Amino acid sequence: MTVLWTLILFVFIFSFLSRYIPAKSAALGYTYIRPNKFMVFLVLICLVLVSGLRNTIGDTYFYMQTYAVKDFTWEYILENKDPGFGVLQMYLKNISNDPQILILLTALVTNLLIVITLYKYTKMIEISLYVFITSGMFIVSMNGVRQFLAASLIFCATKYLLNGKFKHYFFVVLFASTFHESALILIPIYFIVRREAWTKVTFLILTLAIFIVLGFDQFSQILFSAIGDSQYGDYSNFGEGGANKIRVLVEAVPIVIAFLGRHKLRELWPKSDIIVNMSVIGLLFMIIATQNWIFARFNIYFSLYNLILISWIIYLFKENNRKFVYYGLLVCYLMYFYYEQVISLSLYYRSDYINF
Repeated sequence: MTVLWTLILFVFIFSFLSRYIPAKSAALGYTYIRPNKFMVFLVLICLVLVSGLRNTIGDTYFYMQTYAVKDFTWEYILENKDPGFGVLQMYLKNISNDPQILILLTALVTNLLIVITLYKYTKMIEISLYVFITSGMFIVSMNGVRQFLAASLIFCATKYLLNGKFKHYFFVVLFASTFHESALILIPIYFIVRREAWTKVTFLILTLAIFIVLGFDQFSQILFSAIGDSQYGDYSNFGEGGANKIRVLVEAVPIVIAFLGRHKLRELWPKSDIIVNMSVIGLLFMIIATQNWIFARFNIYFSLYNLILISWIIYLFKENNRKFVYYGLLVCYLMYFYYEQVISLSLYYRSDYINF
């Protein structure tokens, strides 16, 4: 864990300093102070090295073991799910048989796309990057490698989502689905989120989540019976319980604040409604995940938008309260990180290259 605590410190320092060596931009439709690229690059290097040089956490061992023992022929790729990931491994094997190259490359692509998108759309980049780690998303990216890779590809297509370029967005989602088929859920989601936030539809979504939780046994029977013949049919036998309710609360706080300051948020950033809607759908999956943890997997696609949202909500408070909210976020998320990763999960980070 020492490596992860050190990562939090360096990522926050570099990203915080990036706002003090700024560059003006009009990418969001108004004059906006962009963070310093070199400092953000240092942040990216820290994230990629820690993630890419690991050999533990979640499914990392199995990804490395599969890469080491399998022969990735076209026949093998076409017979198995998620062919894009198979093709990636096939070409990497032509370079090296060392599975660390797979972990390093996926870490590079995933974190690069996330950092680029946060660089473009966040108001306070150090808060977004800090929450990326302390909320557990960075840890999840080292566990659900294929799905987080797909999520980062779609997250980087936020521009198409905000500007209403469905064809571009569709092809990005289609490409991402070759790494994890569940990415296809983002195609219908596109039409749901491109509307004003906090309308009847928003509250209908949240009400639906509550009803699903109350009638989860019936809902799960219908759902798993519908997907029984797919690669996700085995999830019906998933028996590790539901997601931690504290995690649901953590996911909900930025959304509740965004609701209370919805008019001011719209003034600050007119297109913020789309980001809010994506976060609300993520909350929907987290509420359902309290009954069966596997539904939290779908939240991977939406939780990234919470990183953008949380960087804007500080400006919804009165100016004399912003420092309190800023430091409050830092303390609360650090406490949550300690609770989830140390107390609940007893997380152990190991690397053959980073040891301190």
